Amino acid sequence: MAVAFTFPGQGSQAVGMGKDLADAFPESRNIFEEVDEALGENLSKLIWEGPEERLTLTANAQPALMAVSLAAIRALESRGLSLRDKVAYVAGHSLGEYSALAAAGFVSVADAARLLRIRGNAMQAAVPAGEGAMAAIIGLERADVEDACAEAAKGSVCQIANDNGGGQLVISGASAAVELAARLCMEKGAKRALMLQVSAPFHSALMAPAAEVMREALADVTKNAPFVPVVSNVSVTPSSDPDAIARRLVEQVTGRVRWRETVEWFGANGIATLYEVGAGKVLSGLARRINRDMATGAVGTPADVDAALAALA
Repeated sequence: MAVAFTFPGQGSQAVGMGKDLADAFPESRNIFEEVDEALGENLSKLIWEGPEERLTLTANAQPALMAVSLAAIRALESRGLSLRDKVAYVAGHSLGEYSALAAAGFVSVADAARLLRIRGNAMQAAVPAGEGAMAAIIGLERADVEDACAEAAKGSVCQIANDNGGGQLVISGASAAVELAARLCMEKGAKRALMLQVSAPFHSALMAPAAEVMREALADVTKNAPFVPVVSNVSVTPSSDPDAIARRLVEQVTGRVRWRETVEWFGANGIATLYEVGAGKVLSGLARRINRDMATGAVGTPADVDAALAALA
């Protein structure tokens, strides 16, 4: 049974996430302590106690979600699971790609935390508040959404940011263009077009300043060949080459998260089961809508750890 591990992105955060892992496994608690030390602050307290509005801030949510994912990985490893032996591929949704890469040894947990703090701050700073927007488009073909974006942009920026699968696409760009594209999508037959409560137009060309920040930040960290191949968001191909991975992480800031294609790639390459490692079950739900034959599991609690270990033994 070929298995891949996937790692959630922003939106999966919740106050209290990972606390039961830290209480049950010293190795998991060590991850939170390592992240706190790397950032020079008590992020763990914010993760476990809130307030939610501070945890949801991009600069906090990104390293926080990575910490929970890696705490789950360390719990599995502390009980004898070898990712190298049991997992064929890893992938993560947007920031989750950093979690996947840290799990596979590409960067240290401390460097992943610092990179995600830099990434969150850079993405927030790239576009003044109110000038960018994102919207979820439900139940419309990708070609029609692309047409709506092109029609709405007219010299501005409006593009598909996330192809999440299950009939869900997310568009991103300048506020006026995204609002117009959302209306056009409804006219073209979309079931719903929802403006998202986000702080910046992620995965759009407006994020170019943040991409340059990440290019410099990634150049300054020690990078290793991951011991499990990582399937990139932007290329939907696996790689173990550190320089290629770093380039794709830079491209990811402005590029599309091709999650539907990632799950389809897993199915076409022998993966029968996807485990979502970390907070929530968003990716598991998407996977089931994309490929009904794909088995899914979650590893976010001590009980989940036990169940995964039993299944993967």
